[in-house]
Amino acid sequence: MTSPTTMITALEPVHRERLMRLAREVSFDAGTRLFEEGRPADRFWIVRTGTIALDLHVPGRRPAVIETLGHGELVGWSWHFPPYTWHLGAAAMSPVRAWEFNAEAVRATCAEDAEFGRAIAVWVGRVVAQRLHASRIRLLDLYAPFGSGGLA
Repeated sequence: MTSPTTMITALEPVHRERLMRLAREVSFDAGTRLFEEGRPADRFWIVRTGTIALDLHVPGRRPAVIETLGHGELVGWSWHFPPYTWHLGAAAMSPVRAWEFNAEAVRATCAEDAEFGRAIAVWVGRVVAQRLHASRIRLLDLYAPFGSGGLA
């Protein structure tokens, strides 16, 4: 089943084609860091093959994996919202092939074409909403048995 947040499902063909004109193919070895929390979000990726882990810096520990992303999924949404800095980190869990996009070029194209810009904004918004929902479910899985009990 294809996720409603993958580019191929979320964007109409005309918008996909326009976005893909801005893409370049890249690859990452397993263990490669794509970005770090707090750094400038100047690009984003769509995974072609492999798996990328989104992680959160935990002082004195290894980064905590928040979510894993695979084929067709958008890696990074911070590029779309000021102040354009990463909120998480990301690393390739396996060899990865992806399409990479220059955030400034995509934002400029969105500004030039309101219909394209709206399509990108709705897509990125859906990705953010889906990931927030997934994070909520993971937190409930971790903490609900201890904190959600009623008064007995």
